Parts: sequence; structure tokens; C-alpha cells
Amino acid sequence: MEEYKIFFKKSVEKDLKKIPKKYLLKILEKIEKLKFHPRPEGSEKLTGQELYRVRQGTYRILYSIQDNELTVWVIKVGHRKEIYKKY
Repeated sequence: MEEYKIFFKKSVEKDLKKIPKKYLLKILEKIEKLKFHPRPEGSEKLTGQELYRVRQGTYRILYSIQDNELTVWVIKVGHRKEIYKKY
């Protein structure tokens, strides 16, 4: 399987700054693994949208996959209580 490239929406940097450092490393590791498996076990496609969600503890990573370009765009990262308010 070919490796996907990971891209971040500009607002994700702001999202990541809000996350305590003890959780941040695990979240970044989970994002890095999306290069090799963009639809890992436990990921879900959000209803009515072209977005996927993967869990990392109490945090969620929302992303889109472009299979034809082999890219993954990380759209939003946040706590499970807040992540779905905008989406």
C-alpha cells in the first residue's frame, strides 16, 4: 500500500495548542499512523459528510481522505465534548 501524505488545515495548529502536552504526543502519533492506514480500525465516517473520525483517549481527530491524490487532511482536533459543535 502506498503512503498517504498528511496535511493540516491552518486552524489545527490553534487546536493543538489547547491540548495538554501529556495528550499531544499520542494524538500526533495517531495522526502519523494515518499515513499508512487512513481508515484504521475504530475510525468512523461521519454521517452526511466526507469526514472521518478517529479517537485518541478523550480527544477526536476529524479528517478527510483523498484516495485519488493519496492525501489526508486533518480538519480539526479537540476534546470529544467540543469537537462536534461546529460539524
